[in-house]
Amino acid sequence: MADIYELQLALNLPGAVPPDDLALLRWHLALEGGRQGDGYEYPLWQTRGAASRIGGALVGELHLHGAEWALTVRQEAHPDEFDDLRRIVVWLGARTTTVGTVGYFRFYEAHLPDVLIAEAGTVRREILRGEEVVEAADQVIPDFYA
Repeated sequence: MADIYELQLALNLPGAVPPDDLALLRWHLALEGGRQGDGYEYPLWQTRGAASRIGGALVGELHLHGAEWALTVRQEAHPDEFDDLRRIVVWLGARTTTVGTVGYFRFYEAHLPDVLIAEAGTVRREILRGEEVVEAADQVIPDFYA
């Protein structure tokens, strides 16, 4: 049994992110212009390519889009990294311009992820554990125009 979790983040940051903050984020993503700091041992989101346990691909992207930075991360995580991950997710929550769902956190064998929600300068986690399906959708993607 592996202790692997999936972390997905998709959020925006203001375009005026301080240069030191932007450099730290770039370092975690293993992007040019990054700098190590704030007590992290290694970049948390540097892995790219096929995921070993969660399926799909591992990514870490940061792009300036208009007046904001768009960040997307999908990585595998081990419990040994949880302290650092918690710290960076809380750090992002204090800076994000996104309100509402900003990501998911899931044990690799779980069917339902925990939802990460940003509001009022913080991020909270909602745990979804249902014993029964309340409603099964007819379609994976609903047809809103039918």
